[in-house]
Amino acid sequence: MVTGIVHDFTWTSGVMDGANNMRLFDKLFGSKKSAKVSQAPVVPVVPKIKVATKSEKEIATAAGEPYVAILKMDIDPNNLHQGSFELDWNEIFVSRLVKAGYMIKATDQDVDIVDRWFQTVCRHVVMETWEQEQAIIKGAGQYVNTRDIGNGRTEVS
Repeated sequence: MVTGIVHDFTWTSGVMDGANNMRLFDKLFGSKKSAKVSQAPVVPVVPKIKVATKSEKEIATAAGEPYVAILKMDIDPNNLHQGSFELDWNEIFVSRLVKAGYMIKATDQDVDIVDRWFQTVCRHVVMETWEQEQAIIKGAGQYVNTRDIGNGRTEVS
């Protein structure tokens, strides 16, 4: 049995030098000279081209379409009834608002015109909700009676 420390080639049974040790290694594991190492083909690295993507606003503006979006909504954590919206828009949207009558004074800024429009939208949402609630309350005590009177006709009272 041959045992020893490999890094300095000293052996307990017999003396082996570095060259003999390498021949033994080659016999056991194969020669590096005879082994054909397959290498993966080298693929040239092509730098990635950054394509500038347009935002929705830029796409709409380029197409001549109005654009408005809610960017952010904040709510006061101490008073959940208080909050704010951050809107973004393009000039085409503002010009449509001006044509629709949202510009009251000649000195109105774009932000004033868009704010006036947004307040109108919010009022309409509130009014529609209120009208629906009122219709439910008024109709709560009412009943509709239907009676089949024949020949595909129905009497409603």
